[in-house]
Amino acid sequence: MRTALYWAPRILAIAFGLFVSLFALDSFSGQASIWVKLGRFAVHLIPVAIYAVILVLAWRWEWVGAALFAALGALYVATIGRQHLDWSLMIAGPLFLLAALFLAGWLRRAELRPH
Repeated sequence: MRTALYWAPRILAIAFGLFVSLFALDSFSGQASIWVKLGRFAVHLIPVAIYAVILVLAWRWEWVGAALFAALGALYVATIGRQHLDWSLMIAGPLFLLAALFLAGWLRRAELRPH
């Protein structure tokens, strides 16, 4: 159980980043030039880069991951609002789950790591 509590948020954060990066592939549809498409692709990958930075910080300091993933989830819900409840559940839901898992890991850090 200790190993799962340590690795679950990290693996799920990587999986969530990969999931969100799939939406960037939509940038290659349409009639625009390849340069415009690559620019759109790069812009769509900005959230994934943010998740990666947060994960790097959270890997060492779980409380940072808990706070930042919760803040991102709240920001997403605040910006999307009630317009798209399904989007909020699909994006903010995993962010809140990651925040809860990193918080649980931080609260039980003494049991998870040898002294």
